[in-house]
Amino acid sequence: MVINDLTQAVGNIVQHPEKYKIDQYKKDNDGTYRAFEKHHFRVSYRNEDQIIRILRIRHTKMNPKNIDL
Repeated sequence: MVINDLTQAVGNIVQHPEKYKIDQYKKDNDGTYRAFEKHHFRVSYRNEDQIIRILRIRHTKMNPKNIDL
């Protein structure tokens, strides 16, 4: 169920790429980096020129890495 829900949520990004909030953990975010949480997983993605790139999927109990995407 979790995998299906995450897959469906990621698929919905294609139709509504600005649906989710701007990624608060991305430094110098120009508005193209966004993220959402579902089932205790955080999905980070980038929307640039109608290309959606899934950058990271991690459990919310994990601390964010100290690197720029």
